[in-house]
Amino acid sequence: MTDRPPHDARVRLAGAGAVLAGIEPLEVYGRVVAIRGLLVEVAGPVAAMRLGGRLDIAVETGAGAVPCEIIGFQGERALAMPFGSLEGVRRGCPAYVRDEAAGAIRPSAAWLGRTIDALGRPIDGLGPLETGPAIYPLRADPPPAHARRRVGPPLDLGIRCINTFLTMCTGQRMGIFAGSGVGKSVLLSMLARYTAADVAVIGLVGERGREVQEFLQDDLGAAGLSRSVVVVATSDEPALMRRNAAYVTLAVAEYFRDQGAQVLCMIDSITRFAMAQRDIGLAAGEPPTAKGYTPTVFSELPRLLERAGPGTGEGAISGLFTVLVEGDDHNEPVADAVRGILDGHIVMERGIAERGRYPAINVLRSVSRTMPKACDPAHLPTVKRARRVLSTYADMEELIRLGAYRAGASAEVDEAIALMPDIEAFLGQGKEEATSIGEGYSRLAEIVGVS
Repeated sequence: MTDRPPHDARVRLAGAGAVLAGIEPLEVYGRVVAIRGLLVEVAGPVAAMRLGGRLDIAVETGAGAVPCEIIGFQGERALAMPFGSLEGVRRGCPAYVRDEAAGAIRPSAAWLGRTIDALGRPIDGLGPLETGPAIYPLRADPPPAHARRRVGPPLDLGIRCINTFLTMCTGQRMGIFAGSGVGKSVLLSMLARYTAADVAVIGLVGERGREVQEFLQDDLGAAGLSRSVVVVATSDEPALMRRNAAYVTLAVAEYFRDQGAQVLCMIDSITRFAMAQRDIGLAAGEPPTAKGYTPTVFSELPRLLERAGPGTGEGAISGLFTVLVEGDDHNEPVADAVRGILDGHIVMERGIAERGRYPAINVLRSVSRTMPKACDPAHLPTVKRARRVLSTYADMEELIRLGAYRAGASAEVDEAIALMPDIEAFLGQGKEEATSIGEGYSRLAEIVGVS
């Protein structure tokens, strides 16, 4: 006896299978019923839609589909925002529901040297991207705190004032806080070129369009680009694209971390990410809070920034995130929130830049939370003495500049005045100059006279 069906039944089953194979997959869609600014309302099978899910709105102008993301629900309607222009969209346009994989990417090692947009598409004219086997969601959860490794050894950034006074460890996350026009982008380019990491993943969020090629060709250069993946969303792109650029940057960094690489992840800037999230939240009907920022801004910031850091394996993501402080107010809401999340902050000041010293870092206002453990104990006396000199001079700086201080009134102040020209020269650094950690400590010891 056998359970195999008779020949006629097998023929009928094969015929039915062929018919089923020819049927087009079922597509679920709703229809556009209203457009308010950049907010699109879609009616239809809302039970098949999810928060953060994707819709493709079909238009009749021959421009293809407009990709959107669902940012909320109101009654029996889904609220969506576009990743591109809404030109050609009208009431009644079908909005096709896409699967969850649309919010993910498939990075591979072949992405090194490439420039991509906030949807993971190549924008450098070098052809399609090779995709890897693993799917990385754009909005992944940070690694579990109890399973993470501790930060690693000191990381050589090539910037001597940071290496010596604000030593950063592998897997640490630091913020660079500065107003506009203080040299933040130049410092970022130096860090991208000189940091001792295997891979650099750089997110340019809300960047000026004309500066992208300058950054790639002049600042990063061919050698820096060959070990980097650059994610770009310029200031003219919709809020969703600017927000997604930060998510894509972290997803790519997570891929290389999982391959065991030491990754340098840089985002310029977190403030523009927060502004994009504010625009999305306000469109969805969230109430504005401090300076108009919505509550989701302050919930998304830690979810994004906590993804950087040590992993559960050998790889780690060392994060450097710039924060654009509005009106040089370092206590504005985004700066204050980010400072509380990260493992240290580097403060750049306009007054220092106006004196012509770059990078314009105020060492006394900057903190690395891994110091002094990150510093070799043999170098701690050098750092402490240099900080004491800087602090003494800062306390008396106004009197010194006004000529109100009389030489000989204080031995400590006299010493600070004598040492400051050499310390200022040490803190300044040319764009094409790199200094290792060991060399930086040696030079500083010579200046302050610690053997």
